Amino acid sequence: MTIKLIIADDETPARNRLRELLSEVHEVQIIAEAKNGREALSLATEHQPDILLLDIRMPGMDGIETAQHLQKMATPPAVIFTTAYDNYALQAFDLNAIDYLLKPIRLERLQTAINKARALKPKQLQAIAPLSPKRSHISISERGRIMLIPIADIIFLRAELKYITVRTIEKEYLLEESLNHLEQEFGNIFIRLHRNCLVAQTYITGYEKRHLSYDAEGNISTEKQWVALLKHIPDVVAVSRRQQHLIKQN
Repeated sequence: MTIKLIIADDETPARNRLRELLSEVHEVQIIAEAKNGREALSLATEHQPDILLLDIRMPGMDGIETAQHLQKMATPPAVIFTTAYDNYALQAFDLNAIDYLLKPIRLERLQTAINKARALKPKQLQAIAPLSPKRSHISISERGRIMLIPIADIIFLRAELKYITVRTIEKEYLLEESLNHLEQEFGNIFIRLHRNCLVAQTYITGYEKRHLSYDAEGNISTEKQWVALLKHIPDVVAVSRRQQHLIKQN
């Protein structure tokens, strides 16, 4: 069966070199080429490749973060990292990549990596999930597309049933991730004002007491409750009693 493959590298000579080597590998079809991580993600979503040859050091979004976002695809491709820097090897394998190729890439090593990917069954490929380094974006699967939301644009993250509501100035998105894991990853950016809500510190303009139908614990209340006021949006976030010490700190 022919393997569908995408090359992602910001350097033209590197893409040319991979294209030349792949011409010697049987039953491999190059279906697209990308110059950066965002483009690789978009092309992978559009073309559904079997393998993505992914350079690690690229401007904008590097290969490590791109590999994380690829996991939101229904059937993510097998990732083979390529780089000129061997100090990335450990991080690449922490991401459970199929293989890691050090430039200049030799035909024999490339063939071996592709054979490893070819031997994996689709369910095994889907089981390859990253151990996440900190991301610059949150990826959200929406109607068959992967939406990238910059962390800097997120005002708050609120847990509701099995989803997280991601609030930006323009709109809300639904995300299937753990609020606790998001707090661990982005604890230097967001603070927990309530057990179900993380708020970006840069978007908090102040605190005041307001009459709410419910208090921060979800109980019916006629007393005034502390809320956080937010930039650019009318929403407020209730501050739980446990977290009211943060008001004094501000």
